[in-house]
Amino acid sequence: MTDFDDRGSWTRRRLLAGATAFGVTGLALGAANAQERNTAPRRPQPKRNIAAANAVPPLEGPSLPPRGNYIIRNAYVMSMEKGIGDIPDGHVQVRNGEIVAVDEKVNTAGGATVIDGRGMIVLPGFVETHWHMWNSLLRGMSGEKPDYGYFRTTAQLGAQFTPDDIYQGTRLAALEAISSGITSVHNWAHNIRNPDFARADLRALKEAGIRGRFSYGPMQGHDLKQTIDLADLEKLKDDWTQYSNGQLLTLGMAWRGQGGNQPANAVPEAVWRAEFEAAQRLGLPVSVHSSGSKTAVGQIAGLDKAGMLKNVQVIHAVYATPDEISAMKAAGATISVSPTSELRIGFGLAPISAFIDADIPVGLSVDTVELVGNADMFAIMKTAQGIENGRAENEFKISARRVLELATIEGARSMGIDDKVGSLKPGKRADLIMVNTRVPNLGVFGHPAVMMVTAAQPGNVDTVMVDGRILKKGGKLTHLNADRIVQEANDANAALRKRAKWW
Repeated sequence: MTDFDDRGSWTRRRLLAGATAFGVTGLALGAANAQERNTAPRRPQPKRNIAAANAVPPLEGPSLPPRGNYIIRNAYVMSMEKGIGDIPDGHVQVRNGEIVAVDEKVNTAGGATVIDGRGMIVLPGFVETHWHMWNSLLRGMSGEKPDYGYFRTTAQLGAQFTPDDIYQGTRLAALEAISSGITSVHNWAHNIRNPDFARADLRALKEAGIRGRFSYGPMQGHDLKQTIDLADLEKLKDDWTQYSNGQLLTLGMAWRGQGGNQPANAVPEAVWRAEFEAAQRLGLPVSVHSSGSKTAVGQIAGLDKAGMLKNVQVIHAVYATPDEISAMKAAGATISVSPTSELRIGFGLAPISAFIDADIPVGLSVDTVELVGNADMFAIMKTAQGIENGRAENEFKISARRVLELATIEGARSMGIDDKVGSLKPGKRADLIMVNTRVPNLGVFGHPAVMMVTAAQPGNVDTVMVDGRILKKGGKLTHLNADRIVQEANDANAALRKRAKWW
């Protein structure tokens, strides 16, 4: 069991042997007094007379596949776990949702279902760290000309959304995530127009069976002088058991901080303090867009001065200064970068290597398919490596394996879930993927990490397991009807455009 390098002793014949597709054989709620809860302007409570057609059904949904006892054998295993490394002809055993063995050989007795891993690379499922999943319903609808720029399109169409639109967008995003090898998502929900919208979002996540954090945020067009719906956030926390999907889903706050993509002091202090303090009372993790664009320069320093960087996940941080990077490290903050969307919208280039050099946990994110087109973690990894090597004018500034860590174990650290997922290690939950190498774009096999970062595509993901449940097998989803989900999303998009009179 060694990390692969150019002197590694694994054999191409062992990895590539076998058929193309595998075969199967045999968070404490703190109390707060009323005076504390009314120190900032509150968001007016919206009316909830939603038309029946837009009402969200109860959180029932389709049944998820059962957890099982599985042994993946004879695969190239990339554990992403120090002390285990890569196993060229490896076995992974999963029992009741937990990884119980990662080794060269495991005991096949005990009635386990054996999965043939020949021709496959097995690695942890990708951990996505910041994604506005609801606006997957707006894919391809912004960016061709200023009248249809991302922020204008999202705000104007977001105001026309119904709870069902939220459900359709998030369900489509979850479908794509699973199919692409993303097993954990951070759903940064910033169009919660009333409580029904949050429940619709959660229903989609629960039905998909994906792991993730649901970060409760504002709505599009939210009055910057009003807090988000803190009363509903607290109610959701109190009732979380019915939404957690067996602890697969956790709750957080999508905090606007001092302005997000707005100028540094766009949100009044009374508002951002009230929101942050509410998250602290409720014991919720906090995530914030900060210093992502030139209009937002200095936001990280502002959060640090206010004492509100501790354990916060900072998103983008494109314009973070050396002093701000030091402040994030000292505060125990983590970072999520979105290289494809940051390039696409013209924010600039996040200093990923500087974050890594400061030993700050960094994860990769989709951000929004409205901008980047798809949820392709392989492309995100390739973009991140290209940015860092290009900026440094150094082919070796950041290695493929290091970038792969950002998509797996480092992403898990950024989300605070590395004790559960992000690497293949006995005792962790069984979130893993199998990538088929017997395909044209991977058919001439080289360095496995390089292959995953530079050559692999979502279509190469043969098998996806989340918490021990097989959600994709042989290249096909096992529990979600992709054709129906895509058609219903298209219907919702057409109705949305008609309501909004949007081309």
